[in-house]
Amino acid sequence: MSFDYDLFVIGGGSGGVRAARTAAATGARVALAEESRMGGTCVIRGCVPKKLMVFASEFRGQADLAREYGWDAKAENFDWTGFRTKLNGELDRLEEVYRNLLGGSDVTIYDGRARLTDANTVEVAGETVTAKTILVATGGRPVRPDIPNAELGLVSDDIFSMESLPKSVLIIGGGYIACEFACILNGLGVEVCQYYRGAQVLRGFDDEARGLVAEMMKEQGIDLHLGTNIVEMGPAGDDAGPRPTASDAAMGAPVGEGDSGSKDTGDVAEKDAPATYRGPIRVKATNGQERVYDAVIFATGRAPNAHGLGLEELGIGINRRGAIEVDEYSKTAVDNIYAIGDVTDRIQLTPVAIREGMAFTETVFKNNPTAPDHELVPSAVFTQPELGTVGLSEEQARDRGPIEVYCTSFRPMRSAFAGKPNRVLMKLVVCADTRKVLGCQIVADGAGELIQMVGIAVKAGLTKEDFDRTVAVHPTMSEELVTMHKPVRTA
Repeated sequence: MSFDYDLFVIGGGSGGVRAARTAAATGARVALAEESRMGGTCVIRGCVPKKLMVFASEFRGQADLAREYGWDAKAENFDWTGFRTKLNGELDRLEEVYRNLLGGSDVTIYDGRARLTDANTVEVAGETVTAKTILVATGGRPVRPDIPNAELGLVSDDIFSMESLPKSVLIIGGGYIACEFACILNGLGVEVCQYYRGAQVLRGFDDEARGLVAEMMKEQGIDLHLGTNIVEMGPAGDDAGPRPTASDAAMGAPVGEGDSGSKDTGDVAEKDAPATYRGPIRVKATNGQERVYDAVIFATGRAPNAHGLGLEELGIGINRRGAIEVDEYSKTAVDNIYAIGDVTDRIQLTPVAIREGMAFTETVFKNNPTAPDHELVPSAVFTQPELGTVGLSEEQARDRGPIEVYCTSFRPMRSAFAGKPNRVLMKLVVCADTRKVLGCQIVADGAGELIQMVGIAVKAGLTKEDFDRTVAVHPTMSEELVTMHKPVRTA
């Protein structure tokens, strides 16, 4: 049978674009469809704009620190409008870069929502095309909880398009997105309150590390309430402005500029529609607190964009989390249909999606079956201070056998000289039998940069003695990673 394309990719995020380009480099005829903006979550409404906001939010604290070092430095009256204009310009530039990369690779681009009508046929932008192989890389989206008046709140996608900064905000959630935006908005001068129903934020990360992050967040002025959730929320009085109707929300009245990731699902419930309400919101909490905020942000989870693509009709499994079920080679239950990235809910990180896309090309177009490697993936949480992690947490390692824990927490020279309470943490978790370093946790400014380097050592299977043989760079925070000679505890 003759097909229009050898490969049709659904989704223009980092994983889908990398797979399309690497497949095209083998001589395959490739097309890619994206219904929103090229670049996907990471480039348009995730990693990139968030990191630029992190940079912006740090300058107020840096100015304060500079004064302690003798500088007449000030960072006041943050210009959100000017920053947002420049941010949008940068995102436009990056989107064009992605389009040019695809065009330069001879990948045909379809701007529209794609849907499968059979295992080889795609409907997109008013056309019907066929492909020998299909790759689904549609990513995920933030979701609002199913509670009354949830449509009054924002989700992470909405933050980048706010027309003005709120004076006060309530963030619901305790994961990395909630904590990152709590630190960002606090740094930009917003009064931030955060509710999390669990006992400690950043569930799943090392207990000691996440405890220090939470302590530092509170030290910076974030009003963090643990074991706390919303009882009810609603507009704060008659002068709060018109409340959106369900039909308004479903039609996606604009929040500002940009797109909401909720439009990517195809079968989005009204609770996932973009927020349209602007005005004070009254919130009552389980801890008895009742107060009014200018905005409420839900950071309570993400869902894969797997529905509405025609997959279920072809017999492709979608699990309870809403993720596409794939084997170790990213293949679905249909032999010629594959899926990568957040839509498979394996590890929701952009570099992982890119690696999965490259492994897909090796497997399908280079006749070199390659399973993506999901072991020992380093990652960072861009709170202030940052949390960098690779390998096992202390709690995970305890369950696997005898371990030694090497750990230190201290005030780094930079902040100690300025009389600041900032603390850092360096931790190595070591297998007592093999001496291999099983995991590393760093809480410090620049921990994301540091953990990348440590990740190489951990991935290589180096031992604690390999670390010990490495000469320290002095004076640095990171020298502690090679000077901790006695374990603080064993298990």
